[in-house]
Amino acid sequence: ASISDTFLYSLDNTEALVEVAMTTLGSKIVNRAHRKMGQIAVDAVMAVADFERKDVNLDLIKMDGKVGGSLEDTTLVRGIVIDKDMAHPQMPKDLKDVKLCVLTCPFEPPKPKTKHKLELESVAAFEEMQAKEKDYFTQMIRQVKDAGANLVICQWGFDDEANHLLMQNELPAIRWVGGVELELIAIATDARIVPRFAELTADKLGSAGHVHEEAFGTTKDRMIVIEGCPNSRAVTVFCRGGNRMVLDEAKRS
Repeated sequence: ASISDTFLYSLDNTEALVEVAMTTLGSKIVNRAHRKMGQIAVDAVMAVADFERKDVNLDLIKMDGKVGGSLEDTTLVRGIVIDKDMAHPQMPKDLKDVKLCVLTCPFEPPKPKTKHKLELESVAAFEEMQAKEKDYFTQMIRQVKDAGANLVICQWGFDDEANHLLMQNELPAIRWVGGVELELIAIATDARIVPRFAELTADKLGSAGHVHEEAFGTTKDRMIVIEGCPNSRAVTVFCRGGNRMVLDEAKRS
Protein backbone atom coordinates (compact mmCIF):
# COMPACT_ATOMS: atom_id res chain seq x y z
CA ALA A 1 0.00 0.00 0.00
CA SER A 2 1.18 3.53 -0.73
CA ILE A 3 0.04 7.00 0.21
CA SER A 4 -1.96 8.44 -2.68
CA ASP A 5 -2.02 12.02 -1.47
CA THR A 6 -0.33 14.14 1.20
CA PHE A 7 -2.35 16.50 3.36
CA LEU A 8 -0.26 19.44 4.52
CA TYR A 9 -1.20 21.65 7.45
CA SER A 10 0.52 23.54 10.27
CA LEU A 11 -0.36 25.55 13.36
CA ASP A 12 0.17 28.74 11.35
CA ASN A 13 -1.73 27.63 8.28
CA THR A 14 -4.98 25.78 9.00
CA GLU A 15 -6.75 26.70 5.75
CA ALA A 16 -6.76 23.08 4.52
CA LEU A 17 -8.32 21.90 7.80
CA VAL A 18 -10.96 24.65 7.61
CA GLU A 19 -11.87 23.55 4.07
CA VAL A 20 -12.33 19.95 5.27
CA ALA A 21 -14.55 21.18 8.15
CA MET A 22 -16.56 23.31 5.70
CA THR A 23 -17.09 20.28 3.47
CA THR A 24 -18.47 18.21 6.37
CA LEU A 25 -20.76 21.07 7.44
CA GLY A 26 -22.02 21.78 3.91
CA SER A 27 -25.08 19.54 4.22
CA LYS A 28 -26.02 20.64 7.76
CA ILE A 29 -28.40 23.38 8.87
CA VAL A 30 -25.38 25.58 9.65
CA ASN A 31 -24.26 25.66 5.99
CA ARG A 32 -25.18 29.35 5.59
CA ALA A 33 -22.41 30.16 8.09
CA HIS A 34 -20.23 27.17 7.36
CA ARG A 35 -17.04 29.23 6.83
CA LYS A 36 -17.28 30.63 10.36
CA MET A 37 -18.45 27.33 11.85
CA GLY A 38 -15.60 25.48 10.15
CA GLN A 39 -13.06 27.97 11.51
CA ILE A 40 -14.52 27.64 15.04
CA ALA A 41 -14.40 23.81 14.83
CA VAL A 42 -10.74 23.84 13.71
CA ASP A 43 -9.70 26.47 16.29
CA ALA A 44 -11.38 24.48 19.07
CA VAL A 45 -9.64 21.21 18.13
CA MET A 46 -6.26 22.92 17.66
CA ALA A 47 -6.61 24.56 21.07
CA VAL A 48 -7.00 21.23 22.91
CA ALA A 49 -4.77 19.05 20.69
CA ASP A 50 -1.60 17.53 22.12
CA PHE A 51 0.74 17.50 19.11
CA GLU A 52 3.53 15.64 20.89
CA ARG A 53 1.29 12.66 21.68
CA LYS A 54 -0.82 13.20 18.55
CA ASP A 55 -3.94 13.08 20.69
CA VAL A 56 -7.08 15.26 20.95
CA ASN A 57 -9.03 15.25 24.22
CA LEU A 58 -12.50 16.27 23.00
CA ASP A 59 -13.73 16.35 26.63
CA LEU A 60 -11.92 19.68 26.98
CA ILE A 61 -14.28 21.21 24.39
CA LYS A 62 -17.56 22.23 26.00
CA MET A 63 -20.63 22.78 23.84
CA ASP A 64 -23.08 25.36 25.14
CA GLY A 65 -25.65 27.74 23.74
CA LYS A 66 -28.53 30.13 24.24
CA VAL A 67 -31.64 30.70 22.16
CA GLY A 68 -31.50 34.13 20.55
CA GLY A 69 -29.40 35.96 17.97
CA SER A 70 -28.37 34.15 14.80
CA LEU A 71 -26.01 31.34 13.83
CA GLU A 72 -23.44 33.98 12.82
CA ASP A 73 -23.25 35.10 16.49
CA THR A 74 -21.73 31.72 17.49
CA THR A 75 -18.30 32.26 19.08
CA LEU A 76 -15.36 30.30 20.48
CA VAL A 77 -14.59 31.25 24.09
CA ARG A 78 -11.06 30.40 25.21
CA GLY A 79 -12.25 29.52 28.66
CA ILE A 80 -15.42 28.22 30.29
CA VAL A 81 -19.04 29.39 29.94
CA ILE A 82 -21.48 28.24 32.63
CA ASP A 83 -25.24 28.73 32.56
CA LYS A 84 -25.40 30.45 35.96
CA ASP A 85 -25.39 33.95 37.38
CA MET A 86 -23.98 35.52 40.52
CA ALA A 87 -25.72 34.26 43.66
CA HIS A 88 -26.77 37.78 44.75
CA PRO A 89 -27.93 40.52 42.34
CA GLN A 90 -25.74 43.11 44.11
CA MET A 91 -22.52 41.10 43.77
CA PRO A 92 -20.01 42.53 41.24
CA LYS A 93 -20.57 41.22 37.71
CA ASP A 94 -17.09 41.92 36.32
CA LEU A 95 -13.95 40.62 38.09
CA LYS A 96 -10.31 40.94 37.02
CA ASP A 97 -7.28 38.92 38.24
CA VAL A 98 -9.50 36.39 39.99
CA LYS A 99 -8.40 33.86 42.60
CA LEU A 100 -11.20 31.31 42.85
CA CYS A 101 -11.95 28.32 45.05
CA VAL A 102 -13.95 25.35 43.76
CA LEU A 103 -16.04 23.76 46.54
CA THR A 104 -18.02 20.52 46.63
CA CYS A 105 -19.01 21.04 50.28
CA PRO A 106 -22.29 22.83 51.16
CA PHE A 107 -22.12 26.41 52.42
CA GLU A 108 -24.27 25.66 55.49
CA PRO A 109 -24.01 24.26 59.03
CA PRO A 110 -23.73 20.43 59.20
CA LYS A 111 -26.99 18.50 59.52
CA PRO A 112 -27.69 15.06 61.01
CA LYS A 113 -27.87 12.24 58.46
CA THR A 114 -31.05 10.84 60.05
CA LYS A 115 -34.48 12.46 60.24
CA HIS A 116 -34.56 14.99 63.01
CA LYS A 117 -36.87 17.54 64.57
CA LEU A 118 -35.80 20.66 66.45
CA GLU A 119 -38.21 22.34 68.86
CA LEU A 120 -37.48 25.83 70.10
CA GLU A 121 -39.62 26.81 73.05
CA SER A 122 -38.60 30.46 73.47
CA VAL A 123 -37.48 33.50 71.52
CA ALA A 124 -34.11 33.41 73.32
CA ALA A 125 -33.49 29.84 72.11
CA PHE A 126 -34.30 30.85 68.53
CA GLU A 127 -32.00 33.87 68.72
CA GLU A 128 -29.21 31.70 70.13
CA MET A 129 -29.58 29.20 67.28
CA GLN A 130 -29.60 32.05 64.73
CA ALA A 131 -26.44 33.54 66.26
CA LYS A 132 -24.70 30.12 66.11
CA GLU A 133 -25.66 29.75 62.44
CA LYS A 134 -24.37 33.22 61.64
CA ASP A 135 -21.07 32.47 63.43
CA TYR A 136 -20.73 29.28 61.39
CA PHE A 137 -21.30 31.12 58.10
CA THR A 138 -18.91 33.90 59.15
CA GLN A 139 -16.20 31.35 59.99
CA MET A 140 -16.58 29.68 56.55
CA ILE A 141 -16.35 33.05 54.78
CA ARG A 142 -13.26 33.94 56.86
CA GLN A 143 -11.60 30.63 55.86
CA VAL A 144 -12.22 31.39 52.17
CA LYS A 145 -10.88 34.96 52.45
CA ASP A 146 -7.86 33.88 54.52
CA ALA A 147 -6.92 31.47 51.74
CA GLY A 148 -6.82 34.47 49.37
CA ALA A 149 -9.90 33.70 47.25
CA ASN A 150 -12.06 36.49 45.82
CA LEU A 151 -14.60 34.23 44.07
CA VAL A 152 -16.43 31.12 45.33
CA ILE A 153 -17.74 28.46 42.93
CA CYS A 154 -19.87 25.94 44.82
CA GLN A 155 -21.53 22.70 43.71
CA TRP A 156 -24.32 23.21 46.24
CA GLY A 157 -26.66 26.08 47.03
CA PHE A 158 -26.79 28.23 50.13
CA ASP A 159 -29.65 29.99 51.85
CA ASP A 160 -30.46 33.71 51.92
CA GLU A 161 -28.52 34.37 55.12
CA ALA A 162 -25.28 32.90 53.74
CA ASN A 163 -25.89 34.75 50.47
CA HIS A 164 -26.37 38.05 52.32
CA LEU A 165 -23.22 37.52 54.41
CA LEU A 166 -21.18 36.72 51.29
CA MET A 167 -22.38 39.95 49.69
CA GLN A 168 -21.66 41.95 52.87
CA ASN A 169 -18.12 40.54 52.98
CA GLU A 170 -17.56 41.44 49.32
CA LEU A 171 -17.08 37.80 48.32
CA PRO A 172 -18.84 37.03 44.99
CA ALA A 173 -20.19 33.50 44.67
CA ILE A 174 -21.70 31.18 42.04
CA ARG A 175 -23.88 28.31 43.29
CA TRP A 176 -25.42 25.09 41.91
CA VAL A 177 -22.58 24.45 39.43
CA GLY A 178 -22.70 20.92 37.99
CA GLY A 179 -19.98 18.32 38.55
CA VAL A 180 -18.80 18.22 34.89
CA GLU A 181 -18.54 22.01 34.79
CA LEU A 182 -16.65 22.04 38.10
CA GLU A 183 -14.07 19.65 36.64
CA LEU A 184 -13.66 21.78 33.52
CA ILE A 185 -13.26 24.94 35.64
CA ALA A 186 -10.68 23.18 37.83
CA ILE A 187 -8.71 22.03 34.75
CA ALA A 188 -8.83 25.44 33.06
CA THR A 189 -7.92 27.49 36.14
CA ASP A 190 -5.43 25.03 37.70
CA ALA A 191 -7.63 24.78 40.81
CA ARG A 192 -8.04 21.82 43.14
CA ILE A 193 -11.60 20.75 43.99
CA VAL A 194 -12.00 21.18 47.76
CA PRO A 195 -14.39 18.73 49.54
CA ARG A 196 -14.08 20.31 53.04
CA PHE A 197 -13.48 23.84 54.30
CA ALA A 198 -10.73 22.56 56.62
CA GLU A 199 -8.70 21.54 53.53
CA LEU A 200 -8.93 24.94 51.82
CA THR A 201 -5.45 26.46 51.36
CA ALA A 202 -3.92 29.05 49.03
CA ASP A 203 -2.23 26.42 46.83
CA LYS A 204 -5.64 24.89 45.96
CA LEU A 205 -7.00 28.11 44.45
CA GLY A 206 -7.38 28.58 40.73
CA SER A 207 -6.76 31.77 38.78
CA ALA A 208 -8.43 33.53 35.87
CA GLY A 209 -7.74 36.83 34.18
CA HIS A 210 -11.37 37.84 33.72
CA VAL A 211 -14.69 36.52 35.06
CA HIS A 212 -17.81 38.35 33.96
CA GLU A 213 -21.57 37.91 33.70
CA GLU A 214 -23.12 38.27 30.25
CA ALA A 215 -26.79 38.95 29.49
CA PHE A 216 -28.36 37.64 26.26
CA GLY A 217 -31.49 38.57 24.34
CA THR A 218 -34.55 40.47 25.44
CA THR A 219 -35.17 38.06 28.33
CA LYS A 220 -31.74 38.96 29.77
CA ASP A 221 -30.68 35.32 30.27
CA ARG A 222 -27.42 35.44 32.19
CA MET A 223 -24.29 33.32 31.91
CA ILE A 224 -20.87 33.42 33.57
CA VAL A 225 -17.80 33.59 31.29
CA ILE A 226 -14.39 32.60 32.73
CA GLU A 227 -11.52 33.78 30.49
CA GLY A 228 -7.78 34.25 30.73
CA CYS A 229 -7.23 30.83 32.33
CA PRO A 230 -3.67 29.53 32.81
CA ASN A 231 -4.62 26.26 31.09
CA SER A 232 -6.19 27.73 27.97
CA ARG A 233 -6.63 24.28 26.44
CA ALA A 234 -10.19 24.14 27.83
CA VAL A 235 -12.50 25.98 25.41
CA THR A 236 -16.24 26.49 24.94
CA VAL A 237 -18.12 26.66 21.65
CA PHE A 238 -20.99 29.01 22.45
CA CYS A 239 -23.78 28.56 19.89
CA ARG A 240 -26.62 30.97 19.12
CA GLY A 241 -29.80 30.30 17.19
CA GLY A 242 -33.24 31.76 16.58
CA ASN A 243 -35.04 28.83 18.23
CA ARG A 244 -34.32 25.66 20.17
CA MET A 245 -34.34 23.39 17.07
CA VAL A 246 -31.74 25.50 15.22
CA LEU A 247 -29.61 25.72 18.38
CA ASP A 248 -29.71 21.93 19.00
CA GLU A 249 -28.87 21.24 15.34
CA ALA A 250 -25.94 23.69 15.47
CA LYS A 251 -24.55 21.99 18.58
CA ARG A 252 -25.00 18.53 17.02
CA SER A 253 -23.21 19.63 13.83
